[in-house]
Amino acid sequence: MGTIDNMDRRMFMKLGGIASATTLLSDTFLDFEKQNELKRSLSFYNIHTNETLRSTYWEDGEYIPESLNEIDHLLRDFRTGEVQTMDTGLLELLHSISKRLNTNKPFQVISGFRSAKTNDFLRRHTTGVEKNSLHMEGQAIDIKLTGVSLSMLKRAAMEQRMGGVGLYPGSGFVHVDVGDIKYW
Repeated sequence: MGTIDNMDRRMFMKLGGIASATTLLSDTFLDFEKQNELKRSLSFYNIHTNETLRSTYWEDGEYIPESLNEIDHLLRDFRTGEVQTMDTGLLELLHSISKRLNTNKPFQVISGFRSAKTNDFLRRHTTGVEKNSLHMEGQAIDIKLTGVSLSMLKRAAMEQRMGGVGLYPGSGFVHVDVGDIKYW
């Protein structure tokens, strides 16, 4: 009986050592993952104003107000110049999409914030513009990415399950928003 107890103790000690090593490796991996998430950045190119921006908008667990203001300005209604505070959920969605696609290329912005005046104008002169568009709330953006097909961009956005995603191949962009989850 003493031999079995000694074997059980040795086995217990070995398993304990393996568990400790596994925990240490897991903690190291998690620390690495946390390091990667200490900063979140996005790049934009506004096709209407030719403005570019690469901005770290989140660092050490907090949004950076100055960076958010720069993003809001770049995503303004280029027709009226009005600036709207963009929903940080939209920025997180874009960050998730860029991580999924493993790219740091700038999002080419077709339409970010839209004033009510611009939205009404577009509704009268084009198709597919909602009366209560989330663009007017700073919760939607129309984008494309150099080197990424529209269908791949749409798929990456849908995989995030964070809002609406629409493909507009005739106009050459993908719409993403942080409203209800729906696809078109």
